[in-house]
Amino acid sequence: MSEPSAPPPTYWDYLRLDRLLDLQDGLGNQDTLISSDELHFIIVHQVYELWFKLALAEIRLARNHLASPRVPEASIPYVVHHLRRINEILRLAVDQFRLMETLTPQDFLDFRDKLTPSSGFQSFQMREVEILLGLEDSQREIYGTVHPLDHIRKLADRSPAGALAWGRIEAARGELTLRAAMHDWLHRTPIQGSTPENPDDHAVVEAFIAEYLAAGAPRRAAQLEKLIAAGSGTREALTERFAANDEASRAFLRADGVPEPQRARVTRIRAAVLFIESYRDLPLLAWPRLLLDTVVELEELLILWRTRHARMVERTIGRRVGTGGSSGVDYLDKTTRYRIFHELWAVRTLLSPRAALPALKNEGRYGFAE
Repeated sequence: MSEPSAPPPTYWDYLRLDRLLDLQDGLGNQDTLISSDELHFIIVHQVYELWFKLALAEIRLARNHLASPRVPEASIPYVVHHLRRINEILRLAVDQFRLMETLTPQDFLDFRDKLTPSSGFQSFQMREVEILLGLEDSQREIYGTVHPLDHIRKLADRSPAGALAWGRIEAARGELTLRAAMHDWLHRTPIQGSTPENPDDHAVVEAFIAEYLAAGAPRRAAQLEKLIAAGSGTREALTERFAANDEASRAFLRADGVPEPQRARVTRIRAAVLFIESYRDLPLLAWPRLLLDTVVELEELLILWRTRHARMVERTIGRRVGTGGSSGVDYLDKTTRYRIFHELWAVRTLLSPRAALPALKNEGRYGFAE
């Protein structure tokens, strides 16, 4: 006798709607105790967490492809595709603050005390996003009087959910970051046709940096004279400012301040970013430069999300102490200064117009006939 077949799946079965729609009762465990404003608050934040879950999956997908010992050219469009999905999630997350702001200050104050001492800062998935992208512990702003991740660790033993939160954060800290995977990929980028396997690669990279800085010198000198003629400052002050910019550019490209064992590698990575951005019209660099653009856009959207978050909080509760005991808006404003992919931002200060670029060598390596 054959076993009875399972009933065909339904929409509500596939999405587990019976479970999903039973998770909006807050701390009271009774829907009747939740006002429409508190229900609104809960749902908006749960939706954020669902978006973060999807973003984490996409970050890992992109990271895994870039982490291959050799990244096939065909993989780069795939990576860009998944990074763009993250960017669309972040755009939606930024826009979602408009819905959040339909909660007026008085609406929120009616149930705010129920949240103390919980805080949106305890979103362990957002901490995971930051960690997997490559934010380092040393970059984090202090939350109240403790390191942000220590704050979560101390709460971990209070509940199964807390243990889950800290376990997820610890696991993420053991993973390769998107930034590290991208640096591995950038380190292998041909620069003037040379790769790290070439015995004279270091000399080629150093020559490219020297030629690049020298090629832009006449343009900078002309710009200096224009500013002096326009009365934008004294010759002495402007000359000093331009000289400081030039020195900062050299220090960045030569990785001054980076420990000696890592300096050559970091120099090559930064030179690779400069090379891709400068010669982005080359056919073989079309997708690499799009990947870099997409990563910059991702971080820009994350900065916008943080900024929008801070303004939403200020609009709702002003500058009072946050429910978690931190400085509230002041803390959120400090986090807008985070830069994970800082090389991609810094290199824009150095870029020269196409006419001032050094002559390209080994053009055949980049899709043009030699």
